[in-house]
Amino acid sequence: MNNIRNFSIIAHIDHGKSTLADRMLETTCTIEKRKMKEQVLDSMDLERERGITIKMQPVRMVYHLDRRNDADSTPKIARNSASFASVRRDSAQIENYVLNLIDTPGHIDFSYEVSRALRAVEGCLLLVDATQGVQAQTLTTLSMASDLGLVIIPVLSKVDSPLARIEEVKGEIVNLLSCKREDIIETSGKTGQGVAVLLSEIVKRIPPPKKEFSDSNSFRALVFDFAYSTHKGIIVYLRVMNGEARKGQSLMFRGAKKKFSSLEVGVFAPEEKSVDSLSEGAIGYIVTGIKEAGFASVGDTLSDEKDTHIPFSGYTQPSPVVWASMYPESQDDFTLLKQSLGRLKLSDASFSYEEESSGALGRGFRCGFLGMLHLEIITERLRREFKISLIVTTPSITYTVELRNGKTLTVYSPAFFPESGEIIKIWEPWVEVKIISPSVYIGEVMQVLFEHEAQVEHSETWGDERTSLEVKMPLRELMRNFFDQIKSVSSGFASLSYTIIGNKEADVARLDVLVAEEIVPAFSRVVSKRIVEEEAKKAVEKLARVLPKQLFTTKIQAVAMGRIISSHTLSALKKDVTGHLYGGDITRKKKLWEKQKKGKKKMLARGKVSIPQEVFLKMIRAN
Repeated sequence: MNNIRNFSIIAHIDHGKSTLADRMLETTCTIEKRKMKEQVLDSMDLERERGITIKMQPVRMVYHLDRRNDADSTPKIARNSASFASVRRDSAQIENYVLNLIDTPGHIDFSYEVSRALRAVEGCLLLVDATQGVQAQTLTTLSMASDLGLVIIPVLSKVDSPLARIEEVKGEIVNLLSCKREDIIETSGKTGQGVAVLLSEIVKRIPPPKKEFSDSNSFRALVFDFAYSTHKGIIVYLRVMNGEARKGQSLMFRGAKKKFSSLEVGVFAPEEKSVDSLSEGAIGYIVTGIKEAGFASVGDTLSDEKDTHIPFSGYTQPSPVVWASMYPESQDDFTLLKQSLGRLKLSDASFSYEEESSGALGRGFRCGFLGMLHLEIITERLRREFKISLIVTTPSITYTVELRNGKTLTVYSPAFFPESGEIIKIWEPWVEVKIISPSVYIGEVMQVLFEHEAQVEHSETWGDERTSLEVKMPLRELMRNFFDQIKSVSSGFASLSYTIIGNKEADVARLDVLVAEEIVPAFSRVVSKRIVEEEAKKAVEKLARVLPKQLFTTKIQAVAMGRIISSHTLSALKKDVTGHLYGGDITRKKKLWEKQKKGKKKMLARGKVSIPQEVFLKMIRAN
């Protein structure tokens, strides 16, 4: 255990976590050079396309520390057969270390992934971009690591960039961590500068794992993630806290009281690699063979079947922030959608869903997400991996409504929001938002905050002409293009993070959109009464632009608080019924036009509008 180091990399999004992890894998020869590629730990196509990490990914590296170079600042690493030969000749000066790294996401929507990764390690690298400095998410992830008492190593990335502000950013880190400037390690994920020094400092600064029970050798491990394989069943990612795990061992999920026999144990190198055993302090996986949902859960304790010790305190179950309903475009695909959601749930513990039905859209599922990006990723995975055509309703949040009949409702979907006349009070979740922006843009940022009902609680100006703001605002306003507007007015330089702080009374109403005098539940949403007219007009105008014309005149209306607020009429799609005529009296054409007119009236009375899938997508993106 003294030669094991478990650590994670935490940072704001796009500060270079995955690139630095690539250089570590390359420097320690964990991956052959011919197999090396960018974002090697990002296994999903979506991660590569967007250039972001969505799922945490563990990897095991073997590092050879040459103690003969302690006097120098550049440690040597055994890389080839000649180096290994020298290691054998002077083995007393060479120490081999196992470095277990967990690469984490940087986007605020996936902060839950970060919190789980930090529970399984003793230390972390706090990565700060030398061109951008400390950002909002840097503060959030640092707070998580500090609360868990982890050893924090400050690392400056992208020091090779011509835009790097090395000394200024070092000053920010010193103020943030109360550390010395010489404690900050300068690195470049692009060139590999400083990576060897960083590996040496990881060994020196991060403590080895400790045995949980000195008087017991029984196996106990903490589950920090899991995946699902069609052939192997549930694969549990774990940190061994006590004892040893082997293939064929009888184990049990302490929380679910489910027993099983381990089919395989292994480590991440970075692909899954089977080993004989996992010992104390190790991070690896166990193949359970279980192919049913509900048994594996993040934070559960995995132990010997006869273990009597108290289970570890588990992780808090993540609470969904954004809700949206998903319906298959064809009801024939309902069973496929149900199975697909179950599969996604097995690999994403923060995703939740339950069945619901709608008169207009049929059977579907109400799904909970950690944010708008999380929603986008899940819907995209359903379309790509499971080939399902979806209708996704406008995202919403949870409201608590007190009715005049004395009942209190929890409303997850705008379609089920009560009428205004039935409501006494409404409560909605609020968030505390941290924004860091160049001071020159603060005027425009404050204007956006005013438009989104934000209350500024605290502001602080930093030395390099940057200002930090702490504000409180309704969560629904955060979803109303808040991120995009802040980025737009700050030319992309502002950063932000948020946390849920509780419920407050709300002044909101349900806004329905009617097409051909029928409510379309997917377009219903809850908006502030202050902007209900503006939002109604925007929704009607947008739908009028994207909805294909029908064979009859179609009315598009927005209704809120019992009245029509905005309306637009789409003219009918007309066919040239007289085009085939080549002569004769005008009465021939008039007869055909009259016949067409009667047909349009019949269609207006009986016809229904079928809204294409792309219209739903365009409307949701617009909102």
